[in-house]
Amino acid sequence: MKFNSDEIASVIQQEISNFSSQIDVREVGRVLEVGDGIAQVYGLSGVMAGEMVEFASGVTGLAFNLEENSVGVIILGDYLKISEGEEVKSTGTLLSVPVGDELLGRVVDPLGNPLDGKGPIVTSKSRPVEVIAAGVSERQPVKEPLQTGIKAIDAMTPIGRGQRELIIGDRKTGKTAVAIDAIINQKNSGVKCFYVAVGQKESTVAGIVEKLRENGAMDYTTVIVSGASDPAPLQYIAPYSGTAMAEEYMFNGQHALIVYDDLSKQAVAYRELSLLMRRPPGREAYPGDVFYCHSRLLERSSKLSDALGGGSLTSLPIIETLEGEVSAYIPTNVISITDGQIYLQPDLFFAGVKPAMNAGISVSRVGGNAQTKAMKKVAGGLRLDLAAFRELEAFAQLGTDLDPATQSKLDRGYRMVELLKQGQYQPLDMVDQVILIYVGTKGHLDEIPVDKVQQWESEFVTFLHDQVPELRTKLEQEQALSDEIVAQIESAIALFQKQFAGHAKATAGAAS
Repeated sequence: MKFNSDEIASVIQQEISNFSSQIDVREVGRVLEVGDGIAQVYGLSGVMAGEMVEFASGVTGLAFNLEENSVGVIILGDYLKISEGEEVKSTGTLLSVPVGDELLGRVVDPLGNPLDGKGPIVTSKSRPVEVIAAGVSERQPVKEPLQTGIKAIDAMTPIGRGQRELIIGDRKTGKTAVAIDAIINQKNSGVKCFYVAVGQKESTVAGIVEKLRENGAMDYTTVIVSGASDPAPLQYIAPYSGTAMAEEYMFNGQHALIVYDDLSKQAVAYRELSLLMRRPPGREAYPGDVFYCHSRLLERSSKLSDALGGGSLTSLPIIETLEGEVSAYIPTNVISITDGQIYLQPDLFFAGVKPAMNAGISVSRVGGNAQTKAMKKVAGGLRLDLAAFRELEAFAQLGTDLDPATQSKLDRGYRMVELLKQGQYQPLDMVDQVILIYVGTKGHLDEIPVDKVQQWESEFVTFLHDQVPELRTKLEQEQALSDEIVAQIESAIALFQKQFAGHAKATAGAAS
């Protein structure tokens, strides 16, 4: 075989002309020790706090503790793949997650990797997980309602777009149910929803995803899951990741709702990381900056000024209490950051009052600003009336004789409690809520037996939809209770009362 020297020379010349030297300059360190989801790394002297680092085994980490001689790294993945002496490279980038419409309808982990088996998420956009919240001049007051579809909440503790309303209560009191109903009620409202499950059983999350899908809510919802078996670093960053995904809509002039279920478990994960990093423990062994951990998260929920597009991010953080201990460390911290709380009471829940909201302790610090004029008018004194009824009820249990005025207040209170009961996955339209609360507060249910109130309510709603749709249309357009609308409501109630009375007599006759 003969070699042609000209050919060889031309190939070498071509290679030389196409050669471009690429020098990959990175800071490299070594793993000193690794275990329990954290690693101590020596040598990354120029690394930033919150910067991503890459281990030789392909696992990603996050610079958490910057010490004099080493860097504490929390490992976002399987720490068992990492060994001592392994090389670690700094990436020069902060932790980011993919964002955009491609995430809607998907179930992802806190790093944006799909968990639902529907293939990769193809999006060119990403946002940093940690950002500084909008300042005072970049916000505007909360004044636009975010309807949850739950009568008790929309009437007594209204939530506005851009508000942070805490849902707090013992385990198994219906906290998640309230949040899921709020997500389902955002159908056709243009609000994008994000559900962040931190430290939950994965079977529970699978059930929630299925319910959202059944109710058509997954079309506009993203579920971010960091289950109970996931490492503490992933549980810690999950709420920040979900917020970054939701902010994509807020900063583009749209509206988003995010549910953190729950922040108690995130605080426990943060405590675990801090103790492993040998940060000094404070009250209940939580680190001193656990308040900052939650405040920098919840401050990112806001209603932006019109100059920035007027987008909003509403958050419903959930906190689990132990034995109703609202004054524990984490509950008091989060109560002080949020704009009100919905307190769910076990006694009410077990008595069949669902949602089991305690009207005395629950409050919205935005108040009537987040209500339509019609709702504000009918529900004005409802919260105080219900709180007063609970006191009267406790007094009546002593067995003392009550004067007729007190007895009539008690009777109306029992009927209002029945009227405010609502099944799960059955959100009500604002118009129906206003008319029902008007019915209860004006005494139109006083003659109805307490055990028939819910039947009366469901039949009355059907009657409104089928026989007087023009009343609903008018109230929806005006969003206020004019004298004309009040007269129409009164005549509709009178007409239905006759039908219901006739129906009740017919039923009684058939039974006898």
